[in-house]
Amino acid sequence: MNNINLDERLARIESLLLANKKVLTLDEACDYTGMSRSYLYRLTSSGIIPHSKPSGKLVYFEREALEQWLLQNKKNCETSSKDSSTYSKSPDIS
Repeated sequence: MNNINLDERLARIESLLLANKKVLTLDEACDYTGMSRSYLYRLTSSGIIPHSKPSGKLVYFEREALEQWLLQNKKNCETSSKDSSTYSKSPDIS
């Protein structure tokens, strides 16, 4: 029971440290985004996600650029509400 509490606390500390890090490794980017390694590799190889390969081998992600990429194409909640209000409710047929 005590080990579970310790593991949870350690996971929280690691996530706080990750949030303060400027450059993330592939594994850290996976933890940060919740995406799998294979999916992130696919995004980097197709040039969809911002990344760098300083040694030509290891992949790194700038946390701020990753956040901006994740938040692109944001949908406005007000717009969604307005769009849904244009639909009329069909009358009840008894």
